[in-house]
Amino acid sequence: MPYTFKPYDLDSDSDIDEEDIACLPLFTPPTVNGSSNASYDLSSCPASPMPSVFNSMSSSVLAQAVRQEFGRAINNYSLAAVYGVTGEVDEDLDAEIDQQHEMFKECIGNYPPLMLDIMEDDMSGEAKAVLDLGCGSGGWIIDVARDFPQCQAVGVDLVPLQSFVSTLPSNCRSEVDDINLGLGHYYGDFDVVHAKLISSGIKDFYDLLDQITYILRPGGLAIFLEWDFDVYRAKHERIEPSTDLSKIQGPWWPQWLAFFKAAIKESGRDVDAAENLQEWTSKHSALEDVVYEEFWMPCSAWPEDDFMRRMGATMKDDNCALLKSGRPLLLSSGVPEPLVDEMQHNAMMELQNASYRHNILIRRLYARKVQVS
Repeated sequence: MPYTFKPYDLDSDSDIDEEDIACLPLFTPPTVNGSSNASYDLSSCPASPMPSVFNSMSSSVLAQAVRQEFGRAINNYSLAAVYGVTGEVDEDLDAEIDQQHEMFKECIGNYPPLMLDIMEDDMSGEAKAVLDLGCGSGGWIIDVARDFPQCQAVGVDLVPLQSFVSTLPSNCRSEVDDINLGLGHYYGDFDVVHAKLISSGIKDFYDLLDQITYILRPGGLAIFLEWDFDVYRAKHERIEPSTDLSKIQGPWWPQWLAFFKAAIKESGRDVDAAENLQEWTSKHSALEDVVYEEFWMPCSAWPEDDFMRRMGATMKDDNCALLKSGRPLLLSSGVPEPLVDEMQHNAMMELQNASYRHNILIRRLYARKVQVS
C-alpha cells in the first residue's frame, strides 16, 4: 500500500496526543544504480592493530578522503561514513559539532568528578594517558590535552582531525582506526577512556565495553555518553512512531528518527546501547563505582527558561544537521525518496518553529576499573 502523509501545518495544535505505534518492517536497500547509491566499503578502513597516526595531512590526502553520495560530499574514511551515518565535508556541520560540544560542557560538564581525581593522582609516577574513541572533530580530547598538559591525549576515529591539526597541542595526537576491528593494541595503556555518541557506529557495544576494561589501567575511568534515538514528550513519555508506510504521520522529527533508528539497526549497529549501559556496567566484574545520570535536552527552543531555551536552540541546529547528513542512510536503506524529502522538510519546520515540547534523553555513565589488590 503506498504511503500517505500529512503536510506540515503551521496552524496545527502542537499539543495533540499523537498515536504511539511500534512497527518496524524490514528495510530493503535499493538496487545499485550508478554512483547515486550509497556504498560503505569496509575494506577502505585501516585494520587493527596498526592504527595510522596523523599529526598533519596534505591537501592531496584530504582530497582522496572525499566522495559524492546522493549529492552530498562525504568523508571516505570517517567513522560515520563507513558505519552508516554520513560524515559530510561541511564547515557549517563542523561548527555545529563544535557547538554541540560546548552545549554538553554547559549542561553536563566536560569531565565527571572522578576524572579530576584520577588525572591529579601521580602516585604511580607514570604519565597519565587519555583515549577518546570516535573523537569526531576532536573537541573533547583537545580540551583534555590543554586542561591536563602533562598527560598524553589520543583521539581515534576513521578520519584524522584535519580541521584541528594545525592547532593540536603537542601532547595530543590523532589516530585513524576502525573501533570495530579490535582495540588490543591499546590494552593496559590508558587511565581514562571516553566514548561519546558512537553507538550508531558500533556492531557490538558490550564487546566494546569489555575491551575498554582491558584498555584501562587499574583504577582507570570509563566514560560513556549516549542517546537512544528516541523523542519524548514534555512529561518524558516516549513517542514511538511507526515505520509502516501506511501509517506515516506527524510529528515529523520523531517520525524521521524512527526510520533513521531502524536503518541503523538494520545495518547491524547497536542503537540500543544507551538503554543497556547501566545494566552492563553494573554487572561487569572489572568495573566498580558506577555512576548513571540522565539529562533531558529540549529538541528545539521551546522552553521558557532562558538557559534551556538557548540549549534548545543549539539542539535544534544539531537536529537539523542530522536531518541533512542522515539522508543518504535513509535512501540507501530503501526509504522512498519522496518520503525522505517530505519528512525532512516537515521535521525541519517543526524544529525551527519549536512546534512541539519535545525532548531527547542523554545518558552519561562512568565507572572505575577495579583496583588490583
